[in-house]
Amino acid sequence: MKLLGRDKLQKFGNKHDRAKSALDAWFNEVENSDWKTSQEIKNRYSSADFLSGNRVIFNIKGNHYRLVVKVRYENGIVVIQWVGTHAEYDKQSF
Repeated sequence: MKLLGRDKLQKFGNKHDRAKSALDAWFNEVENSDWKTSQEIKNRYSSADFLSGNRVIFNIKGNHYRLVVKVRYENGIVVIQWVGTHAEYDKQSF
């Protein structure tokens, strides 16, 4: 998959050092994936949640952090929309 928005992950990782290695691992794994359906994501990330508009919520580092992306399956693109702590996520309205 082609990932857009890595700068958001890097910026967040610089502020939250404990999340950095988990975000880097997620990024590298997704970059080497080729998702065609949401089921393929669910098969690998069983805790992933799905929202309307092909958005996916990933739990990062034991659910301490959350990552929201939009997946364009037909183009093979993942757009990073938001990353934050679980507490920050609870205050969001997606």
